[in-house]
Formats: sequence, structure tokens, C-alpha cells
Amino acid sequence: MTSRPNYVALFACLGMLATSQANAAVTLLADGTLTSSSAGLYTDLSGLQGTLENGLPANVLGGIGSGLAWAGGNTFLALPDRGPNATPYNSAVDDTVSYIARFQTVTMDLAPNAPGASTPFTMTPTLADTTLLWSGTPLAYGSGAGLGTDIHGNPLGSGAPAANTPQRFYFTGRSDNFDPAKTSGNPSNARLDPESVRVSNGGNRVYVSDEYGPYIYEFDRATGERLRSFTLPANLDVAKPSPVGATEIGGNASGRTANKGMEGLAITPDGKTLVGIMQAALIQDAALGGAAEKLLRIVTVDIATGATHEYGYLLTSGSGVSDIVALNDHEFLVDERDGKGLGDGSNAKSKQVFKIDLAGAVDIANMDGTQAATHAVNKSVFLDVADVLNQNGIASSQIPAKIEGLALGQDIDLNGVTQHTLWVASDNDFVPDSAGPNQFYVFGFTDADLNGSAFVPQPLPEPASAAVLGAGVLGLAGLRRRQTPQ
Repeated sequence: MTSRPNYVALFACLGMLATSQANAAVTLLADGTLTSSSAGLYTDLSGLQGTLENGLPANVLGGIGSGLAWAGGNTFLALPDRGPNATPYNSAVDDTVSYIARFQTVTMDLAPNAPGASTPFTMTPTLADTTLLWSGTPLAYGSGAGLGTDIHGNPLGSGAPAANTPQRFYFTGRSDNFDPAKTSGNPSNARLDPESVRVSNGGNRVYVSDEYGPYIYEFDRATGERLRSFTLPANLDVAKPSPVGATEIGGNASGRTANKGMEGLAITPDGKTLVGIMQAALIQDAALGGAAEKLLRIVTVDIATGATHEYGYLLTSGSGVSDIVALNDHEFLVDERDGKGLGDGSNAKSKQVFKIDLAGAVDIANMDGTQAATHAVNKSVFLDVADVLNQNGIASSQIPAKIEGLALGQDIDLNGVTQHTLWVASDNDFVPDSAGPNQFYVFGFTDADLNGSAFVPQPLPEPASAAVLGAGVLGLAGLRRRQTPQ
């Protein structure tokens, strides 16, 4: 690895080569992994007992970079997706299991390194809590009838978790947990594939977007109870759900592509609007060919009224989008990536973060994909994640294939300069042996790196348990706390 100061001037020069290039002044501040908790290696703090249909423990710790949200101070919420389905055991349910949906509360402590270290800070992620997600009203679960067996050769059985009670019905990743008589947008379906998470400005609500519906749900942060389901545009739903993704795609002429639903979710700093983005083109848009095949729909949701709008985003270099986070009330950072890298047995190629602006964007809700593609939002490269990691001695083969979660965290001072922080997380699909551990990176950028855009931090309350993130070493680094309105 090479000392960070040697690259600052080089990055600044590279950033002037072309406006379409990533702003190379964005630097890697630290990286870290999370492999265990106080409960043990790759074990979360859910307290769940027993094993899943594929033989893995119900409290397995993995995949927690599908979504990442700053929750104030040094606290973040890390989101696993639908659970461990990378281990083949039953293709009739796409190898999914009755893994209970959850979010992990993680503290991310940064300690300044001495001059000459490979990065300015050392990052220490610690699992503080695990919160399971549930509904107080009954949900639709699959019976498992006619869907083969579990890993032990026993009939698959119901997708309802054993942890259910008469007052608490848990959401799970089992792909057959739905009502076949209704569309995929039915909020009573038990299946949930969480992909992004955000925290309300008050800190007591959590918003989660998913791929199965797609859904956006509001949960109580303390208890995990679902409080609200937002009604999304009907053109996102498939009419005929199936436990097999390929069958679902082939059996529907419209709606989200299976396993490529609402992958990203942002909340504007004023706390008023949720902004979701699909991972891939809708079935009906992709069928039109041309630019429509690369058209992703962005859906804005007014939290107070539920009113929605749709805007267009065109893929540039990646095969899909994994997350979106708000810089201010109209500009956003979007994580666009391919599937190459660690976990895919190949070299990472496209892992870019783009900046977009919805101010003045055209609502495409009533347009087909071809027409909508002509009204896509403008975008520019903000950060080339793979390039910066390469510059820091991380080989492309060791960059996670699934760079998925984005969060804007607490400011820091580095060499007397205020740095905003962009936190990035990977989804290791619960297979650390091939995809590596749960990985986190933190990048630093200044106001100048935003090229005229303003960064407005979300006014989150300081967590009661937040630790001091660190103090300066020889005056080289310190940390700033944001002032939060009363």
C-alpha cells in the first residue's frame, strides 16, 4: 500500500482531465470488516435458535451490506437482504429460506493512524444489536406443498418462522411466502427482500425498500414492528407472482424484473421525501429495446401524503443500481455497478458513484420506456470506487462484486480540512469463504469535490450510546460533530 498524502496532488490533477471522470480528490479514509459479535463468529444478536431449511443457523451474520444508513454519531444500520440463498438446496424456491428479515445496528469507530500509515484512520465495526422485522397483522406464508425438500430430505414445510406468535408475524426471505391470488404488491405477503434502509429525522422510524413487491415499509426502529406500507405505482408490480424468479419474469408482461426491484432508497435531509430507485429496467420497458433497456425508474414518495412521482435514470457502465443517498433535497449519489469482483471469481470493473439532480426533472409516470428514456436525469461520475481502491493497493480481484450500501455519515477533520464521509458496504451473500467478510469502506470528500453542489446533512439525533469517534494524532486528524436541532 502507498501513503495517502502521496496521492492527493495526483488525484487533483486527474480530476481536471475530463468532466465525465470521477472526481479523483475523493480519498479512502479507512476500511474494516465485521465477522463476529459478542455471540460468536458470524453470529448476530437476534437470539434466534435452530437452523434454516438449508442447514445454516437462523442467527447467521452475513450479507449486511445490502443497505447502509447513518443513524447519528458513530451508529449505522446495516441491512441483510432476503437471507442465505447462495447455497443450493431447492431450486423450486430459488434456494431461499425462512430467514427472518432484520437490520443490524453497528457502531463504526474511527481511530487516527500515525503519519505514513496506508490510510488516515483505522475502522472498527462492532455489532451492537439485531432487530427483527414483523407485522402485527397476519401475513401470507407458503405451505411448501409440492415444492420438494429441505437440505435433509424432509418435505419443505411452511415458510412461516417458528418464532411467530399470535401477535407477531415475521417477514422472511422465502420466495413462496405470498398470496398467489394477488399481485406482488400485496402488503400482506410475508416475503421481503430488503435492499436499502434509511432512518427518519427523529431517529425513531426506519424505512426499508425491497425487491419482491417492490415495497417501501416504515418500521418502528426500537421494536421492528411495521407501522406503514406505502402504495407504489402499479406499473412496478407483477400480476402473477412465482417462487421461481425466472418463471415470474417469463409469466409477466409488466412489472419489476425478479430480484431486481427497488434496490435503493434515499431520504431527503428535510425528512419529507423518500426516493427509491429500481435496480434494472421494468419488464415492459426492457421489452421495447434500445435505450429503454437501460432505463431505471426513480420513484419519489411524499412521506406525509403518500403521493408519488417517477423519473428516469439511464445506466452508463454498470448492469444495475444498488443504492441512492441524498446530498440535499434534490441532488443524490447513485451506486451503479456490475457483478464482477470478489465473490464472482473475476476482477471488479464498474463500481461507480454518480451524482444526479431531480430539480426540473420530467415526471415519466405516464410514459413508456422509449419516451421516458429521452427525459432521463443528467448524471456525472462522482467517485470511481474500484479505481480509488486500486490506487490504495487493493487488487481488482479483492474488490467485492456486490458494492451495495451507501450512507453519508459524520464529518471529520483531516489535516485541518473538513471532510464529509461517504460510507460504502458490500453484500457477501452469506458466503464469506468466496465473497469475503462483511466489508465497509469510508471515503472522504470536501465541498470543492461536489463541483457546485451543496451537501446538507440529515439532522439526526446523537445516539445515546454513541462513542467518541476519536481524537487527533499529532494534530493531523480530529472529528467534528454536527449540531442537531432540538
